[in-house]
Amino acid sequence: MALPFITDPFFYAVAIPAVLLLGISKSGFGAGFGSLAVPLMALAVTVPQAAAILMPVLLLMDLLGIAAFRRDVDWPLLKFLVPCALVGTLIGALLFRWLPARTVAGIVGVSTLVFLAQRLLFPPKAGSKPPPRAVGAVLTALSGFTSFIAHAGGPPVNAYLIPMRLAPVTFTATMAYLFFVVNLSKWVPYAWLGLLDWRNLATSLVLLPLAPLGVWVGVHIARRIDAVWFYRFVYAGMLFTGLKLTWDGFAG
Repeated sequence: MALPFITDPFFYAVAIPAVLLLGISKSGFGAGFGSLAVPLMALAVTVPQAAAILMPVLLLMDLLGIAAFRRDVDWPLLKFLVPCALVGTLIGALLFRWLPARTVAGIVGVSTLVFLAQRLLFPPKAGSKPPPRAVGAVLTALSGFTSFIAHAGGPPVNAYLIPMRLAPVTFTATMAYLFFVVNLSKWVPYAWLGLLDWRNLATSLVLLPLAPLGVWVGVHIARRIDAVWFYRFVYAGMLFTGLKLTWDGFAG
């Protein structure tokens, strides 16, 4: 009788660092690196299967994240972000069967690199205003959409939040609660799409013990890092994520 979970050693060679990166990014530290999890795992399995395997892992990470940062959330900002993101997840659920994941990866990658180039080449002046809410609504909806397709929701919403220059812990807490709601909203559509089979869920259980380790490392650093260095790591995460997703989308 075949084992119910994936036994291929190569799968775990890419899945273990993917899960650790995802956990660290859940703390806000290295934000953006978490978007590399599905592309990394897609070296061994299909993108939809990689996304499905990560669902229980994400749930545990989200619960740990919201417990760690429950006192630091920007609640007015969160109330604005959540409905926009849920619109994006709904669109993602409706288009999932027809839109290739690599196309989504390419779009997210190019958008991330364009935003990063704009921030580095034309940095905002002191006292400059944050982006308009209409821009935030579109970016957050795009975040919900890309999160549903490939768990790559970080870069679009980062493009809206970074110019606000929130304190690192506030940035982290608000993102943690946002993606807790977004990821929770995916369960029924993922089941409807037939992605939550026993083999994927059993494989998730094998990877689950890595979730607290990644989150703990990230939270430990996020509460101690200087704001300047925090945002430098965010930019680095967005750079590597943008390059990887662009490659997957158009050259892979």
